[in-house]
Amino acid sequence: MRIGQNPAKTIERVVQPRQVTVAIVTYIPFLSGYYAQGLDILEASLSSLRANTSEPFDLMVFDNGSGVETQSYLRDEYAKGNIQYLIFSGRNLGKGGGWNFIFGAAPGEIIAYADSDIFYHPGWLTRSLEILETYPNVGMVSARPLRSREQYFSATLDWARRTSDVELTQGQFITWEIFNQHSLSCGIDETQSRQWFNESCDWKLNYRGLEAYAGAAHFQFVARKDVLHTLLPFEMDRPMGQVRALDEQLNEADYLRLMTAEPLILHMGNMLFDGQAGMGGREKRTHRVVDWPPFRKMILSIYHRIFRLYYGRS
Repeated sequence: MRIGQNPAKTIERVVQPRQVTVAIVTYIPFLSGYYAQGLDILEASLSSLRANTSEPFDLMVFDNGSGVETQSYLRDEYAKGNIQYLIFSGRNLGKGGGWNFIFGAAPGEIIAYADSDIFYHPGWLTRSLEILETYPNVGMVSARPLRSREQYFSATLDWARRTSDVELTQGQFITWEIFNQHSLSCGIDETQSRQWFNESCDWKLNYRGLEAYAGAAHFQFVARKDVLHTLLPFEMDRPMGQVRALDEQLNEADYLRLMTAEPLILHMGNMLFDGQAGMGGREKRTHRVVDWPPFRKMILSIYHRIFRLYYGRS
């Protein structure tokens, strides 16, 4: 039995999803140890996204089993209208599980994926879309030049070498400062970083007057949804450490993996960089003895063992 008519029947049009869905996976189980600044970093990431993205987009956040503080913050952002699609997982499905969900569910034709520790600079999406729409058969575009192994972008180099109107140049084009900035965010010490910098090189492409670098980063990229759908589902039995499957599958399928020539995003890691404090309304903590690198490395090693003891089994 029905009493009255559903008032939704009077709505003549519904809002259509935007062409670009920015999709983020986050996992902040608590706010101590490695994750002490996790919520500050997430706030800085989302604030920089809103401040420095000129194109219209919908934001989808997949929370992969975070703690109550992070979930409360995300609910508040959703209530404010800053997040259009908010999904909570009752347990950590790993990066592959998060990708399977958001790549399948994102409504936009283009998915701009990022981990929750990415800081966005003006023009990051504009330049990424320009490359995506200019170069043919693009699998993914990252908004920062960095170096990775050629085995993950060999198809890009093969295409450039056999295409007459592509200028392909090999050399050291990324500056040490830009290179080391990313290395520091990954916890790589300067000695090791300097060695890799000296021994590696960059591949620069110029196609139809638009410059790009060969390679891409699975922690941040822009891709067409229909391309990502061809890779689903990702079968990863660990929460992290198997994300190279995305790089490998795109390369094996002969898709181009490209990067912008300018560093338009920054991987923050688990500590805020100078100039990012306050983006989310919080202040960066002052320097303390626990932030001294040798001491911090020792403490985090102990913390890592404790984390595995309590959270290593599902």
